[in-house]
Amino acid sequence: MTRLYFDHNAGTPPLPAALEAAVAAARAGGNPSSVHAEGRAARRLIDEARAEVALLAGCAAAAVVFTSGATEANAFALSPQMREAGRDIRLDRLLVGATEHPSVLAGGRFAPERIERLPVDENGLLRRDRLAERLAAATAAGERVLLSVQLANSETGVIQPIAEIAEIARAHAAVFHCDAVQAAGRIALDDPTLDVDLISLSAHKIGGLPGCGALVARHPDLWPQPLVPGGGQESNRRAGTQNTPGIVAFGVAARAARAARAEIGRIAALRDALEARLVAAAPDARVLGDAAPRLANTTMVVVPGLVAETAVIALDLEGVAISAGSACSSGKVGPSHVVEAMGFTGAPARSALRLSLGRDVTEAEVEAVAAAWTRVTGRILRARGN
Repeated sequence: MTRLYFDHNAGTPPLPAALEAAVAAARAGGNPSSVHAEGRAARRLIDEARAEVALLAGCAAAAVVFTSGATEANAFALSPQMREAGRDIRLDRLLVGATEHPSVLAGGRFAPERIERLPVDENGLLRRDRLAERLAAATAAGERVLLSVQLANSETGVIQPIAEIAEIARAHAAVFHCDAVQAAGRIALDDPTLDVDLISLSAHKIGGLPGCGALVARHPDLWPQPLVPGGGQESNRRAGTQNTPGIVAFGVAARAARAARAEIGRIAALRDALEARLVAAAPDARVLGDAAPRLANTTMVVVPGLVAETAVIALDLEGVAISAGSACSSGKVGPSHVVEAMGFTGAPARSALRLSLGRDVTEAEVEAVAAAWTRVTGRILRARGN
């Protein structure tokens, strides 16, 4: 059976060039903190990868700190203690969007009573009016806020209006963190309107290896206190021997991600064709966030009468890999918090399925997935009497 992998938002298979670079780095060995030839060679590889990630993020290489993944990068960023322009500051409150990744909703190093969730509308877009109200209240109370809003949602693909959100944040001197994991390679991160302070990235979402990510400071005079203190690695911002093979693969993937933006139009057309087939196959099916800007590769469909977990298993048996939401929560029984935040509760919230296309997706693959979807959903709905 030829497998059809339509779960790239959970993780994109490593690029062959990234794998080759990682293997070569692993075989070469050398601790990048060592001063001998092997250590200097490893350090040079890391510096080259850092430059590639910086180009992807639209910043200076010195603004990139490598981590064990985006979850660590998010926890690193979400700190009430930061250093700004050479002085220590303390942030009083954390505001996060209701559809954020679980690692952001957890709040990092903020106390639970200092974390607040901001609502989204029916399309998954942050309620800017509520954000403005909450920031105004914090300012009036003498509080300074850390705001964390993702650039694009991993489940629906909905793209947040970061430029507008940044204007509101700047009006109240809020520090602004953005989880850009799903956006990398699909949206230009070097856009000057992306006026945020901190950006989280992940290697394995763009064709690198799992276990590697980065926190990027768009304004390098502002940094959170280290999450992992100890050694002097990563300019004293993240202790621990660097994962040289993973970082090297990240650099290769970052270079490819910049080039992959040329495929966005083609992928969007295939995604739209796939959505039309998915909706036609199931009565009352609805695409979530379709009235908002979305990632070109992502679609999330609610199919009333369908249990998402059942459909995922049935499609897997047909050779199709999709998910029922974020990979960090899809293995748990229960509705997606993203779907619920958009106003779907009860049975509809358990009927959402996500398909995310890769950069090399073909029309034939889309046709095959649509055919399998039609067979599976028809069979399940008939069995349930729908």
